[in-house]
Formats: sequence, structure tokens, C-alpha cells
Amino acid sequence: MHYRRLYVKVYFCYSQFMWIADKWTDYNIIDTSDGEKLERWGDYILLRPDPQVIWRSPKSRPEWKKINGHYHRSSKGGGEWEFFDLPGEWEITYGKLRFRLQPFSFKHTGLFPEQAANWDWFSPLISSALSAEPGRDIRVLNLFAYTGGATLAAAAAGAKVTHVDASKGMVNWAKENARITGLPGDSVRWLTDDCKKFVEREIRRGNKYDAIIMDPPSYGRGPGGEIWKIEDSIYDFILLCEKLISDKPLFFLINSYTTGLQPGVLRYMMEDILGRRLNGVFTSDEIGLPIEANGLVLPCGCSGRCEVL
Repeated sequence: MHYRRLYVKVYFCYSQFMWIADKWTDYNIIDTSDGEKLERWGDYILLRPDPQVIWRSPKSRPEWKKINGHYHRSSKGGGEWEFFDLPGEWEITYGKLRFRLQPFSFKHTGLFPEQAANWDWFSPLISSALSAEPGRDIRVLNLFAYTGGATLAAAAAGAKVTHVDASKGMVNWAKENARITGLPGDSVRWLTDDCKKFVEREIRRGNKYDAIIMDPPSYGRGPGGEIWKIEDSIYDFILLCEKLISDKPLFFLINSYTTGLQPGVLRYMMEDILGRRLNGVFTSDEIGLPIEANGLVLPCGCSGRCEVL
């Protein structure tokens, strides 16, 4: 009698302890190994470093030999791109959202695709609120807004978004993403400003927002040389932002890519500050992207969420 050995691939139920951005069609992680991730961005394959990838899996996927761009990290810090038939810029889509991509300094492309897990969470909250109260203006504040992924998602769901980032180049990039997506011109207010100073001015003006999104950097300097270190500054910044919450709030979202800032810490801070006033569901978790080669999930930071009841 002949026996056939049956191999079964086991998929862990990551959804129980991680929020996964698994609805992309124009992006995916093909494989990971030896400090690098192999990604498909539309029609192009990029190889970029990732500090989370400490394993050395076999590089059996043929795409390892078909890359269009490779970011080489330098032992002295930073690094540089090596290109193989890669255009200066190109576009990908996520649903009805469109994003312009280009490789630029420190390995980035202008988009963090794992954030789609959060877009998919808050977009229905906005849409449902508008369905329940047609004609309502839902005001969303997006701080440290980068190239506008969350801005586009919130505006596409029907919100009026205030987009704030200290980099004029990033704000212009976000505007271009909004243009190619086809968002109405009045759906976003674009501001190049220091986020903390902007929030302080909005408090003095008496302005309020129904939802706040923030993606603060691990480290930075303000226009007057002020030092921002997320572990030292984030609690007081949430305290400030709490003063901008309207009487009919929807949600509050904080993202972090700082290794030492665990999901439970984000949740604790949000419950400690926002829980004094809001009747909400507070959750926090890692966010991640599935890896095509083995069905596992690559952790890509964490988020804290408050959905107001």
C-alpha cells in the first residue's frame, strides 16, 4: 500500500491580536528574509530593509531576482537606492483612493500601506454618521498627516478634513494624491504648520473636531528648535487635543512606529485622558501586512483607537 504524505499550511488567526491590512490589490509583501522585505507596488517590485525581519527564510520566490529597486542600508546610517528599470514616479490604488509613489530618502515611497487597516475602521464610522444625519458636516483633524492616506480615506467617506503637516513638500504631495483621487476641492483644508502650535491656536479660536487622527514622529524639532520626543511629549499632546473634541465626537486614532511605545501604552493614555469625558470603546493593537510566501503577518507598528458610542 502506498501512502501519500499530506502537507497542510497552518494559518494563525492573527485577527485575534493584530489589525491586518489585507484588502490591497495593488500592493503586497511577496516575501521577507535577512532584514529585508520584497514588495510589489503596482507593476514594480522593490526590496527594502525592515528591522523587524530578523529571520533568514529561504529566498525561493522568483521575484527576488526580478526587482526594480533596491534600497541598500549603510552601516554608517541612511543608505541609497539602486534602480533597475523603475520610473521616477507611478501610481497605485486602494479602492477609489489613488496614490502617487516615488522612491525618496530613507527607503520610503510616500505611503504606509499597513495604515489601510485604520482607513477601513474609521471610514464606515464617518459614512454611518452621515447616513444617520444627512447634511451634517463631520470635521476630522489629521495631525502629522504626511502624504495624506488617512486624509483621503476620511474625505472620501464624506468628512471635511483639516490636514496638518510641518513639511510643505509632504502637504503638496498629499494635495496631488487628493487631486488624482478626484476629491472635491473643498473637502480638505491643507496646512503646513507645526502640529502642536496649530492645536494651541485652534483651542484659543474655540474650534472643535468630531474626529482626530495623529501619527506623531518618534523624534523631531519644532520651528523654534523645540525637541519632540514621543515618549516625553505624547501624553501632554493628547491632553491638548482633547480640548478640540466636539460635543458629537466619532473617534480618536493614534498611530505609532516607535518600537518602545507598546499598544497597551497607547490604550492606557487614551483611556486615562479621553475616558474622563468620552463614553467610548478603547482598543489598541499592532497593525500588520500579510506575507504572500508563507501566510504569516509582518508587524508594522501599532495603533490606539477610541470609537465613541
